[in-house]
Amino acid sequence: MLKIIYLIYPLLMVIPSNQSDNKVEFSRQLEKISSKVTFSAVGDIMCHSTQFKYAFVPPDSFNFDPVFEYVKPILSSADFTMGNIETVFAGEKRKYSGYPLFNSPDELMVSLKNSGFDMLFSSNNHALDKGKYGLFRTIQLADSLGIEISGTYISKIDRDSLRIKTINNVSFGVLSYTYSLNGFSIPKGEDYLISQIDKDKIQREINDLRESNVDLVMIYFHFGDEYNSEPSPYQKDIVEFTIKSGADVIIASHPHVLQPVEMFKPVNSKLDSGFVAYSLGNFVSNQRWRYSDCGIILNFEITKNTIDNSLTLSDLNYLPFWVFKGKIEGESQYKLIPSEIANWKYSPEFLTEQDIRLIKESLSDTKKIIESKTSSIKQIRLKNYFKTFPISYGF
Repeated sequence: MLKIIYLIYPLLMVIPSNQSDNKVEFSRQLEKISSKVTFSAVGDIMCHSTQFKYAFVPPDSFNFDPVFEYVKPILSSADFTMGNIETVFAGEKRKYSGYPLFNSPDELMVSLKNSGFDMLFSSNNHALDKGKYGLFRTIQLADSLGIEISGTYISKIDRDSLRIKTINNVSFGVLSYTYSLNGFSIPKGEDYLISQIDKDKIQREINDLRESNVDLVMIYFHFGDEYNSEPSPYQKDIVEFTIKSGADVIIASHPHVLQPVEMFKPVNSKLDSGFVAYSLGNFVSNQRWRYSDCGIILNFEITKNTIDNSLTLSDLNYLPFWVFKGKIEGESQYKLIPSEIANWKYSPEFLTEQDIRLIKESLSDTKKIIESKTSSIKQIRLKNYFKTFPISYGF
């Protein structure tokens, strides 16, 4: 039997019909003096060998689009979507491979583009898995698809070119850094290839962004202890320094599990309230154990007052999901399943009772971790995206 679940995009404002005309007019006037930009961010985008085997389409291609089918409406609805690409794309001649040295089919990045990604963070411990060639080809592939790369560079000029974007009159700069290269060494004289965590460098580059008069400074870190749901002293030290240096928003990954989101008051900033997401966990991978088989899409909205140029963190919410691995209509597939599905009367028929149990478990774990450290400054919330948006997924 065909069962249908609908998906809704976040509503910015709903005004009941019984509100006065004055309030409606006030809202219209408010919109005239403000502009908004919405962001979505995810954690580690991985591609183990089983993942590209499942995506193989005979005789010689791959299709990863089904993996992101159920979360694509959320990712593509944001003005700017970003995530950590924890693999390289060195091409078929270098042989596709999973852990420990990743090399993924180009079709994975094509599917990320199709799903709404605008920027990929490439400063991570797998950036040199296929050497300088793999690093360069990854950047070139992203560029050919219209995806921006942050954290790895093809030249000193490229490295020194600030990643600044302006959307809806809100300008923002993005900086990315990694704690490690898994023992690989950057070729002598080519330190520009990958941004590594260094306090002097972080301070200098944040200053460069501030001198460029951007509204918002966003930082991505690849750091932390793997499979630990609490930030390490090292993470806290780097984050504290980065906040004092002028960061507004800090997102991170690497532990392959979720870590808390904490709020802070930005220093010398236009923004009323900043936050750090210590680890967004995995986005997609073949890590099937508890805490690593799930993650979140973190969504936030920045509103700019065009009169005084002040910024407000006007929304901060998250969509939890679980990574399905199994058979769908006889085909082996991975699929990102929004965790809210498990609480609905009807769910996809391919989900077993065990799958539903694991989704509910991951949803409970996610809430406890993500919301454990939020404060009275601003509250992150789990947002229900499933209502009446007219897209049928055929469950």
